[in-house]
This record gives sequence, structure tokens and C-alpha cells, in this order.
Amino acid sequence: MAEGKLRFNRVLLKLSGEALADKENGSIFDAEKIAEIAEIIARMAKEGVEVGIVIGAGNIWRGAYGEGVRRARADQMGMLGTMINCLRLEDAVEKTGTPVALMSPIPMNSFAEQYNFRTASEYLSEGKVVIFGAGLGIPYISTDTACVVRAAEIGADVILMAKNIDGVYNADPRKNPDARKYRVISSYQCVKDGLKAIDESAALIAAEQNIDAYAFSLEDPENILRVIRGEEIGTLLSSDEETAAEFYPEA
Repeated sequence: MAEGKLRFNRVLLKLSGEALADKENGSIFDAEKIAEIAEIIARMAKEGVEVGIVIGAGNIWRGAYGEGVRRARADQMGMLGTMINCLRLEDAVEKTGTPVALMSPIPMNSFAEQYNFRTASEYLSEGKVVIFGAGLGIPYISTDTACVVRAAEIGADVILMAKNIDGVYNADPRKNPDARKYRVISSYQCVKDGLKAIDESAALIAAEQNIDAYAFSLEDPENILRVIRGEEIGTLLSSDEETAAEFYPEA
């Protein structure tokens, strides 16, 4: 892919835990896919993009759906799940020769640095990739919300939401062949319409802090580079509630 002018200088990349999984073989990790993602991250850093990363734990554990486990404890298990994913990606990024740091709001001195937004920002300015693990370190908070908070703290230009689907639709396209994709929609409208692209607390913080996000498919990891170079793919989740939602393609 030819290099071009960058649309964003500092980004917060949100990866789902499922994006790291090998579903065909029932493994929590797909080594080939993780290596591809790490290579894309390395290319972003080489081109001068400052990259922060938040990873979910859906390939290991979903706290909100932990049956028979107290919710607070289930969420703690989810935080540990994110750390496993973060360590796996950190290892893959390191193997590209790219400097990387893993930070956690929960003390895990043997595994990660204690999170501090000033230190994280300094690392990013130095060209180091920073992976943020363990959410915000408290229960009842989704990785969506943690992602928006971290993006605000480090002053990210945008959140890149790499998903298993190529944008935000008015219905589930896997179940409804007539589902239509939005080109632009406000984060608040996503919540209001129950589209499940972002949760309510994350949408409210994004609106308050004027943080936009792009939702796009990670089926081809090159899509990450396409978004930062300005290609019109996926869906823009605007922090501006007055932004008119447009269907793409046209209805």
C-alpha cells in the first residue's frame, strides 16, 4: 500500500479480544493474525503515528456475562483477561523491533508499569507504542469506556475501533441482508437506537471530550492504515450529536 499523508498523529486503537482468537481451532490466540496486527502497528509507528492500544477480553472472559460469579469479581477476572491479551500483543510488537510498553492501573510490577497518563504521553511522544491493560482498574466499567477515557487522557486525535464487522448498521447484517451501513452517526444516536457499537457511558464521555471514533473491519489489518491515511471506509462515530446520520450506501 502506498504511503500517503496521515489524517491522524496520535490514535487509540481498540481491539476486541475476539480479534486475537483462532475460532476455527477453538484457541484464544491466532498467532498469524496477531503477527499481522503487530506488523501493522509497527508500520504505523515507523510512519510517525503515535499508537496507544486497548484490548478487550472477549476471547477469554466477559465479566458482564459471567454466570454464577459476583459481578465485581467477574469484572476483575475480565481485567486479568485483558492483561493476558496485552502481554501476548506486547510480545508480538516487540518481535517487530518496535519499542512498546504495557501499563496497568492495577499494580502488576512483574508484568506491567503502573499507569500514569503523563508517562504514557511521554512514551508516545518518544515513538513508543503503549498498550493499556486492565481497563480502568474498577468493576462495572467496559473496555469501551476505558478506551474513551484513555483516549481523552493521552489527547488522542481519534479512536480506531477495529471490529469483526465493517462498520455500524441499522440492523445486524449477519441476520438481515437488507441492513444498511451508516457512513456517519453520532455516538449518542448509536446508544439511542440500540446499535451496540458503543456503550452509553463511553458515548457520553466521547461527546463531552469531543472524541470521534471510526468503526471498521479488522478482517484485513491493512484497514487500520487505510483509516489513518484518510480512506472512506467503515463508519465515523461522531462526538457531535447534531451530525446528521447518513446511510452508506445510500438508501
